[in-house]
Amino acid sequence: MAKNIMVQGTGSSVGKSLIVAGLCRILKSAGYKVAPFKAQNMSLNSYITAEGGEMGRAQVVQAEASGIEPSVLMNPILIKPTGDMSSQVIVLGKVYWQLGAEEYYKVVPELVETVRRAYQELAAQYDVIVLEGAGSPAEINLYHRDVVNMGMARMVDAPVVLVGDIEKGGVFASIFGTVSLLPEEDRKRVKGWVINKFRGSLPILEPGIKDLERMMGIPCLGVIPHVKLALDEEDGAIELLDNRTAIPVFRMDETGQNTVVAVIRLPHISNFTDFDVFAHLPDTSVVYANHPSQLENADIVILPGSKNTIGDLTYLENAGFVEAIMRHYREGGFIIGVCGGYQMLGKEIHDPHHTESQQEKIKGLGFLDIVTVFAPQKTTAQVQGHFLPSGCPWTKKLARRHFRGYEIHMGVSHLGPEARPLLCCVKNDGSLYEDGTFSTDGRVLGSYVHGLFDDPVIAAEIVNHVRRSRGWQEISCGSLDYRSAKEREYQRWADIVAASLDMDRVFELIFRR
Repeated sequence: MAKNIMVQGTGSSVGKSLIVAGLCRILKSAGYKVAPFKAQNMSLNSYITAEGGEMGRAQVVQAEASGIEPSVLMNPILIKPTGDMSSQVIVLGKVYWQLGAEEYYKVVPELVETVRRAYQELAAQYDVIVLEGAGSPAEINLYHRDVVNMGMARMVDAPVVLVGDIEKGGVFASIFGTVSLLPEEDRKRVKGWVINKFRGSLPILEPGIKDLERMMGIPCLGVIPHVKLALDEEDGAIELLDNRTAIPVFRMDETGQNTVVAVIRLPHISNFTDFDVFAHLPDTSVVYANHPSQLENADIVILPGSKNTIGDLTYLENAGFVEAIMRHYREGGFIIGVCGGYQMLGKEIHDPHHTESQQEKIKGLGFLDIVTVFAPQKTTAQVQGHFLPSGCPWTKKLARRHFRGYEIHMGVSHLGPEARPLLCCVKNDGSLYEDGTFSTDGRVLGSYVHGLFDDPVIAAEIVNHVRRSRGWQEISCGSLDYRSAKEREYQRWADIVAASLDMDRVFELIFRR
């Protein structure tokens, strides 16, 4: 059975997910077979495995850092909020329930054994499991039904490292308070603590570290600096979208030919990492638009995936985004829709089974000749294929270009007489089908495929179609390999974590020396 260590935090978004990823890469580099594990995850950012199972994106990042294929065993419970009071509960990759918070906690006891079996199956395959908690272990109102923090640590007898985020302020109090609220049995499990996202002078911080070590009797394992990483954000930290841009939003190059890609920040946005690659292209900026005014200088407007398409379509109207999108289009702008965003660009959305809403039908934005009908069953599959030589001006130079991605959506979109398919797709089971379409004037396109733009050649050609229409010089993705770039980033981050932590102590905790 595998050795283990668990990373918990004083709260959400303190950096647990990426620290787990860093530790996984360090252990991999040391020659161990390592895998991540998070019993329960709440996220709108998900991924589809080769077997068609749905899991949290953060565990996919950690699996990539470990050099292994993602598996639903690494995230046996995924909770995807669909509204203010309801969530879709996914167990071992498949949808089981649509529940409110109170209802969910009633079924948690049923899920404990599922979590245990998933961990045991994973632990039988690997040398080390690096576990991640969720939120804070000191949520005393939930303590008796916890399956993801100390409940999990007790289940698998894991030593715990507690992470505090100094950027939030009050890091010493949050670490001390978290430990103090734990029962004695669980306080003993906390073997060390870490300060994350530090920007200041370490000598100034050191007296506080020594005082807190003395007060708690628990050593500080290190201080990790604040680092900008080109990796998927910590799972569930949707608030980070407010500042999610690798390049200043409206930065202009020397020629004034900077392509601005504006992704609308929907309330139920999902899989927003689909568009990260654009921020790596030259003379291209990405902004996540929280207000219609942020579309004014955009060259491309993207409607991303959504966990509540009908609710988010209503939001677009009420928040003034529909008017801004129409103005952007009238002024010669370009529009892309992915998954839920693709559905919104059509003529109508039907929900006969009330999958998302009490409304049976809602008008779409009308850019694409499609009608979407929701069904109770969710489509989840990895796909690959090629662009069709369909006459779409965006993708004319991409005809027969291969792509890989995945689909996660409710319902089917039916193409009307003016619509021509964009992609030829094949699922892992060998089934063939066509996906996506574009407007008759070629300025709007949509597809269900997540990850379609991960190929920099595809992303660059999308941008270059717009640049050609502006009379601008084309860009080149050059030698950019997005997957290789991520690999280098994983290693860079692991090197930072290894240099910041007392790794001798960390290895002692893992191997109980």
